[in-house]
Amino acid sequence: MARVKGAMMTRKRRNKILKMAKGYWGAKSKHFKMANEQVMKSLTYAYVGRKQKKRNFRQLWITRISAGCKANGMNYSNFMHGLKLAGVEINRKMLAEMAVNDKAAFTQLTDMAKAKLA
Repeated sequence: MARVKGAMMTRKRRNKILKMAKGYWGAKSKHFKMANEQVMKSLTYAYVGRKQKKRNFRQLWITRISAGCKANGMNYSNFMHGLKLAGVEINRKMLAEMAVNDKAAFTQLTDMAKAKLA
């Protein structure tokens, strides 16, 4: 049987990594070995970043809701507990949006939560 040479697939694999490393500084974008190390590290950062993004947005929403609650004389935890007792099922993303853009509706929600807590 004829010997199988892997030149084409090797070149394809290397070019794929070099393409991903485009824009990196210095030899990290030119030399396969350095580019490969940096691409692997970059992909790890990207994976971790996708998880952190979710955390960061939730934190932002909670901060915005908390600020809206304080403006209406309430704290965040009592507000959320009051909403739960009232049977209001609005997620934090929408509550944060209301706290920033629709203050009247948010005030109604805080009043509803206060009524259920009292």
